[in-house]
Amino acid sequence: MANLHEPKLISGNANRPLAEAVAARMSMHRGMDVALVDARVERFNDGEIFVEVFENVRGEDMYIIQPTSNPTNDNLMELLIIADALRRSSAARITAVMPYFGYARQDRRSKARTPITAKLVANILVEAGVERILTLDLHATQIQGFFDIPVDNLYASPVWALDVMHNFKGQMDDIMVVSPDVGGVARARDLAQRIGAPLSIVDKRRGKPGEVAEMTVIGDVKDRVCLIVDDLVDTAGTLCKAAEVLMENGAREVHSYITHGVLSGPAIERVSRSVMKNLVITDTIMPKPETIACPNIRIVKTAPIFAQAILNTWNGTSVSSLFNHKTLQPIYEGVYGR
Repeated sequence: MANLHEPKLISGNANRPLAEAVAARMSMHRGMDVALVDARVERFNDGEIFVEVFENVRGEDMYIIQPTSNPTNDNLMELLIIADALRRSSAARITAVMPYFGYARQDRRSKARTPITAKLVANILVEAGVERILTLDLHATQIQGFFDIPVDNLYASPVWALDVMHNFKGQMDDIMVVSPDVGGVARARDLAQRIGAPLSIVDKRRGKPGEVAEMTVIGDVKDRVCLIVDDLVDTAGTLCKAAEVLMENGAREVHSYITHGVLSGPAIERVSRSVMKNLVITDTIMPKPETIACPNIRIVKTAPIFAQAILNTWNGTSVSSLFNHKTLQPIYEGVYGR
């Protein structure tokens, strides 16, 4: 049964343009104005975070839109403090919409005396009063099991399928989907199945931590249009190297579809000089001006899928229906047409 109250959105400072875009999209769906709750998220002179909500939220279904991207700790603390403010203001339910879930790469103990920080963050979110998580392309799907509350992990691959079918018309028979490592095969295979393309793998072997000693292409990529698929790109060193190896093995073109554009340090310069024709990312992390200005980086909007997921959560309908690119087609009609 649908809730009596309309869903209400609130945003921190991590990616306010995305939050505003989600609100605008929900306004289209609802036929009424959906605006972000009036609040201030500020800092004292010593950096301490302060939150004040100016609207009544008692009994409301609240959605906090806040990726925990760089600066990760600041954005995470903003999310926690907003959640605490809403809980103490008697909100009926608090959902954390985390387009990018920071600390997801620390999902296991890789060596002795190391933390599992993804689990720690899960515990903290629940303790702060968050009752549901909505996110996109978790680095490791098992992180959902770190929570004792519902977690809806959306997937970018249905959107990528629409994008590929729209932008590679006439070339679909030449496409080869590529996983940049063995660990990402499931993600790449999902896109390959959606668009009816074969799958290849770049097997990388590290000489020492942080350095790739050797890369080997598993599969025939000669004369193929290769699409590298992964969940995040950080410094882009491995990604650009993989693109070079594919070209050396006879690929006609190399494009990359990466969900989260972390793009730290020299990443943008590397991408701009890379043999990749395009790096396609989403706006889960607010893009920097230099990211927007880079000629071979293209940004795909996620507001349509998050707006629909919030509405489905609010009215008690299926969120997993959004895993199907055919279901997303009308939602993204303004971007990709029919």
